[in-house]
Amino acid sequence: MTGPPSPVLRAFGAGAATPVRLPGGRGRTWRAGSIVLRPHDEPVESDWRSGVLADLRHTPDFRAPRPVAASDGTWRSGGWEALEWLDARADETRVADVIRAGDAFHRAVAHLDRPAFLDRSDDAWSRADRMVWAEARLPREPSLDRLAAAFRPVVSPSQLVHGDLLGNVLFAPARPPVVIDWPPYWRPVGLGAAVAAVDAACWHGVSVSRLLPLGDGVAEWEQLLVRALAFRITTLVLLDVWDVDGADRHRPVIDALV
Repeated sequence: MTGPPSPVLRAFGAGAATPVRLPGGRGRTWRAGSIVLRPHDEPVESDWRSGVLADLRHTPDFRAPRPVAASDGTWRSGGWEALEWLDARADETRVADVIRAGDAFHRAVAHLDRPAFLDRSDDAWSRADRMVWAEARLPREPSLDRLAAAFRPVVSPSQLVHGDLLGNVLFAPARPPVVIDWPPYWRPVGLGAAVAAVDAACWHGVSVSRLLPLGDGVAEWEQLLVRALAFRITTLVLLDVWDVDGADRHRPVIDALV
């Protein structure tokens, strides 16, 4: 994908900067001087998220990049959106620290109402989320069959959560962690931590023996881990990238949970 064009750079006040592609973000995120630019999501979702992040109260336990307005006062220009650049780095092995930052972020957004655009979201991640929570039928796949057999009712209340914390909490010395790239879901708050935990176990070498302790104090933690792992596998199936290697990678975590 090519970087943001000159009119977009000028609209966000970065006309003199040379864009540099950043790691992560599915290869779609670019730094231009003091801002980060990326193609925006569905416009209503993009504007909603920018409005929330612009006013979100930070704490000593987390911060988030503030959105940058375009020259016309809106949050978007030419299919792109912009945020301030914060110098920090991901470390997926620091899963307990990621979860703590996610908890702080979730406390800060707990007062927000459920946005209507969630009902219209139709990407693989949104569809997988609905399937795991019995709002649509799961794909037929032996790994999912094992997890679905372990599903139990979850009664914890739902709120807005960050559904992809592990690689999207960044760290810098002597500064609060940075929470970026917020995909919003309306689920029990512990689900964000559970997705981070299973991601760490499946992809970043964190021992499965740490899964239960990571959720100390989280209501219905074991069930949220099962749902989180089913969500990740369902997404891979819907994206048509689930294969033998994926099954082998996830099997030890499934064995530990069911």
